[in-house]
Amino acid sequence: MARLQIGVIGLGKFGRKFGETMMLYGHDVLGIDHREANVKQAQDLLTQVFLADATNKEALEQVGVADLSHVLVSVGDSIAASTMISLYLKELGVPTVWVKAVNEDHEKLLRKVGVDEVVIPEHMAARNVAAKIAMPGFVDNLPFDERLVIKELTIDRWNGKTLRDLDLTNRYNLQVIAIKKRRDRRYKFIPKADDVLKSGDTLVVIGRIGNLDEVAS
Repeated sequence: MARLQIGVIGLGKFGRKFGETMMLYGHDVLGIDHREANVKQAQDLLTQVFLADATNKEALEQVGVADLSHVLVSVGDSIAASTMISLYLKELGVPTVWVKAVNEDHEKLLRKVGVDEVVIPEHMAARNVAAKIAMPGFVDNLPFDERLVIKELTIDRWNGKTLRDLDLTNRYNLQVIAIKKRRDRRYKFIPKADDVLKSGDTLVVIGRIGNLDEVAS
């Protein structure tokens, strides 16, 4: 995986955790915030951190955001500030701009200035909680299709069968992406078609909600 040059504007809880996670994935992260306390909290977590007002286009130019491949804007509840910053980032030529939005109207405004991806954390959290209650084994939604989910299936009825025997792709339009044997702590990704399943093993599959409802493992 290529090492990305990523920016985070707004180093509150959401922005800081995003930047920290991208660092764990091996990417370089440049953080910007106008609050000194947030800068101090992030300075040992990220590659570089600047105390600057991101609503000032010259300040963005000076810290080098034009050289970044991706920038996340996470500036709290200020619709005006996040929209202005996003516009400046696009004018400066940042290829991919993500923004944390407050609501759907904020999202519409951001789309109009050319933002590439909009995240509304409260909506994501609500969908995940609802799915965990309604769908035991649920792991996560996929961002490009809310009906497409990742789910864990614990083996019982399929004991002794192989993935080739089950033919989940053709029968249910499900794709197996990982398997964890009952006594193992780690998942094995892209399992072989002739791996024999045992009771207590766990499969991780991707599929549409309706198709997953049909499966009894």
